[in-house]
Amino acid sequence: EKGFGFIEVEGENDVFVHVSAINQDGYKSLEEGQSVEFEVVEGDR
Repeated sequence: EKGFGFIEVEGENDVFVHVSAINQDGYKSLEEGQSVEFEVVEGDR
């Protein structure tokens, strides 16, 4: 909907994610409760 959100990481700070960071073919969104694998990278903000 918004094009961005946050991933909850157990025992860590939540991680901001923008739709442009989703690189998997066929996926353009994430659903609440969906398990994901990701790499954290530092951005400009």
